[in-house]
Amino acid sequence: MARLKGIGPGHAPMTLAEAGARAVSLVAPVAGTQALPLSQADGRVLAQDVFAGLPLPPFANSAVDGYALRFDDLAPGAETRLPVFGRVAAGEMAPAELGRGALRIFTGAPIPPGADTIVMQEDVRREGDAVLLPPGLRRGANLRPAGEDVARGARAFEAGRRLRPQDLGLLAALGLERLTLRRRPRVALFSTGDELTEPGGKLPPAAIYDANRPMLRALLARAGAEPVDLGILRDDRDGLAARLKEAARDCDLVITSGGVSVGEEDHVRAALATLGSLDFWQIAIKPGKPVAVGTIAETPFLGLPGNPVAVFVTFAFVARPMIARLAGTACDPLLRLPVRLGFSHRGKPGRREFLRVSVEPGADAIPLARRHPGEGAGSLASLTQSDGLVELAEDPALAEEGSIQPFLPYSALLG
Repeated sequence: MARLKGIGPGHAPMTLAEAGARAVSLVAPVAGTQALPLSQADGRVLAQDVFAGLPLPPFANSAVDGYALRFDDLAPGAETRLPVFGRVAAGEMAPAELGRGALRIFTGAPIPPGADTIVMQEDVRREGDAVLLPPGLRRGANLRPAGEDVARGARAFEAGRRLRPQDLGLLAALGLERLTLRRRPRVALFSTGDELTEPGGKLPPAAIYDANRPMLRALLARAGAEPVDLGILRDDRDGLAARLKEAARDCDLVITSGGVSVGEEDHVRAALATLGSLDFWQIAIKPGKPVAVGTIAETPFLGLPGNPVAVFVTFAFVARPMIARLAGTACDPLLRLPVRLGFSHRGKPGRREFLRVSVEPGADAIPLARRHPGEGAGSLASLTQSDGLVELAEDPALAEEGSIQPFLPYSALLG
């Protein structure tokens, strides 16, 4: 029999913070690594620290097009005239040590020995074979020393970092072509319900196309998981239990949508009771109250609601942190942006609410949030026609028009 928490009369649903922390505590990083080329590393998690085998930049170079010179050759507080000796462009070797004079230099070109300052070409006057330099120049200006970005031997990245495009740029600059990365967690994905039909097929009477699985497949991939799409589970308790057990044997996490509420046809929670442990199944949020979290044997299980908006919200706040933990990393803290409400809303005390809104420029540089008219948890159009979620805390229950509230753009919830 399953271990049950927060179920029955007198048991309040978990707060969102409690539920997220509890869900993450049930999972551990998956074992296994892969050596992959840099071109396949975006979004993957480093399995090892990365140390710089060379300094960045590897040699002192010019940050601008201009003239390289010795600062001590400049006349204090007066214009200086210096002869110009040669030129050096990016990719060329610097000439011998610079004496008294200036060298025409271009961005990225190596600094000749002896030079310690670069003057931008816009700040000088060229007269034949000489250059006139203004007073007030700064020693070391426009010069990029070797190792300014990263010193040789320094740790460029720690194990557990989820790589971004800019990270790949730095790794490439260090000359790395292959990386040791953590294995992506395999996540089994089901939808549940006799009313569901695969997109592209004939739609029977009283049926709907399954929208949750395509959305969840994309969300899983963006979160760094390997989705294992196992189709639609019908409302048969024994058959459902057998499929869940099989999926748990082959994957690192099992996710379902639908079937975790309290209706007579909601069989996922009941099937889970025969397979393992149900840790909790209600969160004090709207939309997305029914969320089942537990284990099937040793494999973590997450049962999301059936309504698409509730699926989206609960995936963002419960599934994403679980997947990040499985992948050997953690989600970046969500940055909540201030918006001014263009509406008022009275919520239920003790329940955190997420309202779909569009934002527009405000008169005082604080964006104005307009609520989408589609309020139901089944409205997919409300997700596609809005910019993000206004997050309303459990108390106070009334959010007044004109008040400043936190806003989460969808872009913050998708990666």
